[in-house]
Amino acid sequence: MSVANEQIPALPNGWEWVPIGETGEYINGFAFKPSHRDSSGLPIVRIQNLTDESKALNTTNIEVPADYKIDTGDMLMSWSATLDVFVWRRGPALVNQHIFKVVPDEGVISKKLLFYWLKQAIQQLQKTEHLHGSTMMHINRGPFMAHKVPLPPAEEQLRIVSKLEEVLPEVDAGLAELKAAQKKLAQYRQSLLKSAVKGALTEKWRATNSPDESGEQLLERMLQERRTRWEAKQLAKFAERGKTPPKDWQKKYPEPVEPDATDLPDLPAGWVWASVEQLGDVQLGRQRSPDKLKGISPTRYIRAANITEAGVDFSDVLEMDFSDHERRTFELQAGDVLLTEASGSPEHVGRPAIWPSVEGLYCFQNTVLRFQPKGISSKFAFYFFLAMQKLGVFRKLSGGVGINHLSAGKFSKLPMALPSSDEQVEIVRELVAQLAAIDEQRRAIDLSLKQSTAQRQNILRAAFAGELVPQDPNEEPASVLLERIRADGEERARQPKTRKTKQQKEIVTVVRQLIDVLAEAGEWVPAQEAFRRCGVADGALTERIEELYAELRKLDKEGRLAVEAVTDAQGCKLYDKLKLLAG
Repeated sequence: MSVANEQIPALPNGWEWVPIGETGEYINGFAFKPSHRDSSGLPIVRIQNLTDESKALNTTNIEVPADYKIDTGDMLMSWSATLDVFVWRRGPALVNQHIFKVVPDEGVISKKLLFYWLKQAIQQLQKTEHLHGSTMMHINRGPFMAHKVPLPPAEEQLRIVSKLEEVLPEVDAGLAELKAAQKKLAQYRQSLLKSAVKGALTEKWRATNSPDESGEQLLERMLQERRTRWEAKQLAKFAERGKTPPKDWQKKYPEPVEPDATDLPDLPAGWVWASVEQLGDVQLGRQRSPDKLKGISPTRYIRAANITEAGVDFSDVLEMDFSDHERRTFELQAGDVLLTEASGSPEHVGRPAIWPSVEGLYCFQNTVLRFQPKGISSKFAFYFFLAMQKLGVFRKLSGGVGINHLSAGKFSKLPMALPSSDEQVEIVRELVAQLAAIDEQRRAIDLSLKQSTAQRQNILRAAFAGELVPQDPNEEPASVLLERIRADGEERARQPKTRKTKQQKEIVTVVRQLIDVLAEAGEWVPAQEAFRRCGVADGALTERIEELYAELRKLDKEGRLAVEAVTDAQGCKLYDKLKLLAG
């Protein structure tokens, strides 16, 4: 429980609440820079290396204090973005920032028990206000160190760990199997979409069916109809203005871009390559601007956030001003295929949805692309675009810094494999049936995962509540253990201090100066600036940096100093800032 909580649950006899800060040392990793990397040396452990062992490890040859060195069996805790606890299994390495190297005080708590306790503490902290960050969540060090965990008597700790190691492996094995099945199902879904757009899904259908019109003939007819529609619109405009069409006016017809046939694979018989623009009208939505948020014609509009895997989400539709002309230009029609044009996540760019038949007028913003199919079905276009999104085609096409954009130009030129109208119907039929079966299996796996996760949580809850193993009233209670350890610490503090060396005195002087600098500032100060004011800059005390950091960690652990990372809009760390705490 957090010290901020007003009510702390009662514990079994002999148990005590203990702040996490008293269970060991929590050393934040070293702030490695890209310039520190080398082709050899010790691996640098980043958060992605903890969550995915397939991620490549950077290496470095720079010298860092021993506190940042780890080996197999060491406990690590990621406190930014991914919040979890891990045991390192890959030999000597160095720990990067945003990861705590956890050094348990095994005189207080069993290392294995602390591993389980920390996982529970992280879940509890995520339900409080002690997280910060916009794009990536971080655990605040102060509340984390003050957060209380239940401490059983030493002997009971061993029994709890033994019981957990007996029952959890079976549950974890089941969870691993379910996650593997979940992954295979996602891979099968992608494989199904790929086979659909390449013609493999309907190979047997083509062997027994002969459409009256091939894909090539369909494309030729669609292009002719496209030109006919344009000419009819132009003649209507001339008539409206009372003008006679000028000579050779038909030559101004804007031919749709043809697909780039370079490196395109062969298609099944009856199929042809076409560009998206040849198969329908492509339009980018209207730009959202502050002056349009208020006006005489507030109109509901769809943005990228409204396009989800499940279709269009109407729960959070915004409004802005659209003129009558803009309403006619951007009004959505049933059957329109909408795609996310912009997203902060590349894999979400190009996510499609079919606009349903709804009451009222809706327009769309410029984070959305509209495709109005001409001669092909909306469902066939939807599944083709879904395949392009899931197979990473849109991700490769999109570009940008922070926000990825597909753009109407890139989208219009995208090659699209076109079968006959009859085969399009068969492809949609097959996909609807098979994707429905996949979704049913996914829901069953999700339910089993939820149940297995709840079972695991119940086992840990029972362990934390003293209900997993029998208790022995004759065992030394945790309160006595804590009193003895705290008394030992106080006794050590009263022992005469050994004479400090000249170098140690330098460190003490710098720390005192740092406290004075922060006290005078009375607010957050960038770490680099604080050290500069103390005379530590450009290599000063480089050889004693380990001792300096050790002193700062003591201040942090004592609750006298706060350290917080400053990040950019993408959650990447820019620098640390320091603040002296009251008391």
